[in-house]
Amino acid sequence: MTTLKPAKGLLLVAEPSIIGDISFNRSVVLLAEYNENGSVGFILNKPLEYSLNDFIPELNSTIPVYNGGPVEQDNLYFIHKIPELIPNSIEISNGIYWGGDFNEIINLLQEDKIKESEIRFFLGYTGWSHNQLDEELEVNSWVVSPNKYENRILGETDANFWKEKMLEFGGEYLIWSNAPENPSYN
Repeated sequence: MTTLKPAKGLLLVAEPSIIGDISFNRSVVLLAEYNENGSVGFILNKPLEYSLNDFIPELNSTIPVYNGGPVEQDNLYFIHKIPELIPNSIEISNGIYWGGDFNEIINLLQEDKIKESEIRFFLGYTGWSHNQLDEELEVNSWVVSPNKYENRILGETDANFWKEKMLEFGGEYLIWSNAPENPSYN
């Protein structure tokens, strides 16, 4: 498998060697930022048992909320593919954006102008300080993978995404695709 260097818009796929890690077991992270100051990402495949309505009751929205990572889990974050509707959005890559005017999102949701496939909400995010991600890559905690889905990734990732990536990688990863989430259950 070709080894890519981390960059904005790429995916980090948790290596099977970190199975059992509370935060990142079977995670696929979209890197939203990668620079000399550190890195920020969002776990794409960890839906929570909450919807947006649980956090903002006046919205009456059933859009699911995902676990974005262990940092600042008391804050709601979002990525989307509709920058023309959400001012102050920051492009990650391939037509995927993060952030923007949250008040405008509230208005758009109240007016039913945002589809679930266009936006994803997260509690928390994944963050690494300067060189921390590079150190984790050196000890094989992650595989850097291209985002071949581009902005369709919002509608194509679910709890099985990690397993799909293991099958895609093939070789030594194939056996891990069917391993139990908790190896002690085996």
